[in-house]
Amino acid sequence: MYDVNELIGNQRMQDHDPQGYMAGLDHWSPRTANQRADDEDLTLSDEHWQVIYCLRERFRALGPALGPEWTARQMTHELDREYADKGGRRYLYQLFPHGPLAQGCLLAGLPLPLGTLSNSFGSVH
Repeated sequence: MYDVNELIGNQRMQDHDPQGYMAGLDHWSPRTANQRADDEDLTLSDEHWQVIYCLRERFRALGPALGPEWTARQMTHELDREYADKGGRRYLYQLFPHGPLAQGCLLAGLPLPLGTLSNSFGSVH
């Protein structure tokens, strides 16, 4: 269980939720992504960066209000379509073995989309 008093008292943690997902675009940098990738035992390639920037651009397009389009289901379908020529979900899971949304959003410095129930959302429909 996470101590809410620690969250309130720790200014650095106010930009992140207890699982480490950031609240938005402003506190992220490629260096942050690389540090988190190291924690996840990933080495980011150009392919990883394409997905990370794709997620960030989609989030940016929806604005800070996180409209109804920023849902796990919608984002899974969009990523699947975007990367269909490379293998879709299978390709994405090769890049992000802990889930393209969960791990991708963590590295992209974004909150999880609405409706993400588990870290591997998108593996089974």
